[in-house]
Amino acid sequence: MPEHKTGTREEWLEERKRLLEQEKELTRRSDELARQRQDLPWVRVDKEYVFDTNDGPKTLAELFDGRSQLIVYHFMHGPHTPEGCPGCTFFADHLDGALVHLNHRDVTFLCASRSPLEALNAYKQRMGWDFPWVSSEGTDFNLDFSLFTEEERRTGDGFNFGTPKRAGLNFDDMELMALSAFVLEDGVVYHTYSTYDRGTDVLNLTWQMLDRAPKGRGEDFSDWPRKRDEYDDVAAAGAGKVS
Repeated sequence: MPEHKTGTREEWLEERKRLLEQEKELTRRSDELARQRQDLPWVRVDKEYVFDTNDGPKTLAELFDGRSQLIVYHFMHGPHTPEGCPGCTFFADHLDGALVHLNHRDVTFLCASRSPLEALNAYKQRMGWDFPWVSSEGTDFNLDFSLFTEEERRTGDGFNFGTPKRAGLNFDDMELMALSAFVLEDGVVYHTYSTYDRGTDVLNLTWQMLDRAPKGRGEDFSDWPRKRDEYDDVAAAGAGKVS
């Protein structure tokens, strides 16, 4: 017998209807939160950032690529994660299919990292990704959108809206799993939104599917998720292939 409780179809239906009301409430709340995100004040970005891209150096405004909205995923690939963050890699596996739909809704999406462009291109080729990926190496772009106040940055505390500093973190040299949004209006770039860590996992299809699976996300993450070419069966299937 399974360890989990069992029941009749009628019992399941009764509980499922109760759960449905909560799911509907969550949907309504999520819609309201989206409206509140969009109602946040826009903050003008006057600082100049120059990114290394496959089409040459570009400013933040030029990254919009002719659209009025820009979403940037801060991918942890840099001095502290030269092999690419496994969590960011897991997230990035879900991105390519969304690009064309975002583009046709006036949104440009890309990833930005602190590693040199050559390293990012090599990792992108390894993983088989197509999304745009730019290097912010040599800029303060990653740090400037870490949501510090100036006092918190000075004291080295307050990452992620006042979260106390954790031992071993150097915020002056930090790499972050994060998402930031910008808008371009009348030639001016404004920062509109940022979120970090668990704030990004709602965008990850695998997490959302697992939340609807019978056993959920599980509890042992010591060997999962891996980079997709590092699962034993995938690695074995790819052995001997010539790229």
